[in-house]
Amino acid sequence: MVISKSLNYNLEMTKNTPIKEIKNLGFHWETLDPFLFCAFHQDHFPPGNEKLGPHPSFLEGRMRGNDFTKRDGFRMYHGQQVPGFPGHPHAGFETITLVEKGYVDHSDSLGAKGRFGFGDVQWMTAGKGVLHSEMFPLVNQDEDNPLLLFQIWLNLPKRSKKVEPHFKMYWNETIPVEVIENSKGKKASVKIIAGKLCKTEALSPTPDSFAAKAENNVNVWRISLEEEASLSLPKNELPTNRALYFFEGGNIELNGKEIESGHQITLDAQQETELVSTSKEGAEFLYLEALPINEPVLQRGPFVASSPEEMNEFIMDYQQTEYGGWPFDVYENVHPVDAGRFAQHSDGKVEHPSKN
Repeated sequence: MVISKSLNYNLEMTKNTPIKEIKNLGFHWETLDPFLFCAFHQDHFPPGNEKLGPHPSFLEGRMRGNDFTKRDGFRMYHGQQVPGFPGHPHAGFETITLVEKGYVDHSDSLGAKGRFGFGDVQWMTAGKGVLHSEMFPLVNQDEDNPLLLFQIWLNLPKRSKKVEPHFKMYWNETIPVEVIENSKGKKASVKIIAGKLCKTEALSPTPDSFAAKAENNVNVWRISLEEEASLSLPKNELPTNRALYFFEGGNIELNGKEIESGHQITLDAQQETELVSTSKEGAEFLYLEALPINEPVLQRGPFVASSPEEMNEFIMDYQQTEYGGWPFDVYENVHPVDAGRFAQHSDGKVEHPSKN
């Protein structure tokens, strides 16, 4: 049976399949505790102008400030002149942002800033609260500016909701990759952002991250399969939540069941899963797994709390302090066109990928 893109398919778990549920992928991907959701941004931006945004002709007729309809291949999101998300608050959770194509310009209320992309990951623990912007600068002025970005929201347990905010850069050149070759010589490549596979372990996350404790079994992987490549997802003795997001490529076989791209597959982590790419296009996945926090979750926009009282505290604190205020001239802050990839932390330390 082929699972088609027009079908949400529910399966009762049996002893001979690890598949619990298959559903269509949307704009925001549904996730399982402790993950809150995953935003998937795929835009084909045109050449940029001197302000690192699209030419004004591309902006005519758009609902600037709230443009989520793909037109001419892209969205402006909340940006007015530059696509992206101008200054906005976060509190009570973490963001893991993987940019595979294009750039993100980060700025925040702690005075930190940076530009990352082309395989880089930013891990940010918002904790008690931070105001930040995420803009998508169109740095190429003579050619198009494609963007491919995943942003995963990871919850924090109540004991960690109000930790100090912190972000860490994983430059693409330093992120561990496990390559597994099968008997046909076909390769599966697994970029390990969190957790481990075989003997390959991820870089350490931010100090107060839910992923900082190995017993929480947080695994965040980007999996790529060549045609006829295969990968075994090992079973976990612990009751973790496990989901596979098949967002691009041809068909795969998952424990013998054929599935098309464009699906989220919820798996029983206590059974082994065998992935096989069956088409020449290969297959591309995001993989999320972790022990659930099993606490109440109350989300109101960019705030995630464990109770109504805690939510009121987050909102009141933001209204009174703006988490330190905005230290830049504009909320759509972008960096110079030739800035390159860099990160400047709140303590003034500056890092570049070439210096890691």
